Amino acid sequence: MKKLMRYLLMFIIALVLVVIGYVSYVYLSYARVDDAISLPVKESVTEEIRPNHPYVITTFNIGYASYSPDYSFFMDGGRYSRGFSEEAIQNNLKGIIETTQALQPDFAFFQEVDEKATRSYGVNEVKKLTDAFDGYASVYGQNYDSSYLFYPLTEPIGKSKSGLVTLSKGKIDDSMRYSLPIETNFNKFFDLDRAFTVSNVPVSNGHHLTLINVHLSAYTKDPAIQKAQIKKLGDEMEKQYQSGNYVIVGGDYNHALLENSDAIFQNTETDFSWNQPFPKSELPKGFSVAEKGLAKAAIPSVRNLDEPYKKGQTFISLIDGFILSDNISIQELSVVDKAFQYSDHNPVRLQFQLLD
Repeated sequence: MKKLMRYLLMFIIALVLVVIGYVSYVYLSYARVDDAISLPVKESVTEEIRPNHPYVITTFNIGYASYSPDYSFFMDGGRYSRGFSEEAIQNNLKGIIETTQALQPDFAFFQEVDEKATRSYGVNEVKKLTDAFDGYASVYGQNYDSSYLFYPLTEPIGKSKSGLVTLSKGKIDDSMRYSLPIETNFNKFFDLDRAFTVSNVPVSNGHHLTLINVHLSAYTKDPAIQKAQIKKLGDEMEKQYQSGNYVIVGGDYNHALLENSDAIFQNTETDFSWNQPFPKSELPKGFSVAEKGLAKAAIPSVRNLDEPYKKGQTFISLIDGFILSDNISIQELSVVDKAFQYSDHNPVRLQFQLLD
């Protein structure tokens, strides 16, 4: 009996040491990506962008190509933490690429694109995505490079290196990555780092089209963090606008972009941190959220991941889209209804003109 107790005690001590060691590893290896980083541009284009000409831009949160309709995510109350398989990742990514190509964008934003991650079986989605769009300039801005997260215990989400991809048929003169404010408590290990990228495309009239690709925090419960993120984003928008540029912000805002969103999408449960109303009053002067026709069409851009997708039952909303400066006109705007076939998001397509 004493021998058994001794072994049990040794096991408990070893387990405690392992836990302490792992927690220490997570804390000591944590480091935010530096703010204000110049990004390399992969370029093979010289197409001139000009005013009073129709262009198309898309934004698509691809959910690291893991979220097919039958998928649910553990952090939203669902089941899984990783994609079903490498084959499933490759198939979803193929569908994402084909969907975007069919929309024939001149510019494209993508969020949640894994460069190397346990959850997506090491598939370099950044390379596959940019290689598929030959003839576009491309920029990759890293959101985060997380430690190995041993949670959930049955299937740890693991290590993730992921970010934002911007594509342009016009030459990109320069591109920057800026960090967004995040929580500094333990929640930072789950909501991870957030950022936006700023890419400047020259226009024939001597100005620039500024493309801002953004993914705001989803799981923060601190309204001050949400407010600080929008403030930093807004400051950059205003700076570019005051410089005489045309500004398009696109991405996943993790805020409801439409007034009366719950009524539009017939939702009953609304208390999600990622679906609070977007604070439009906090946008800089000269900017507005692109909404033309979206409420009437009532096509969602996102679904909740607490369960596999069930039309008419799963919570849906519109949190992806564009913010435009007032020197840009909207011609057509739509959420492309793919029924969440390859991601938990649907792409959004905007046709626009730069005003001279």
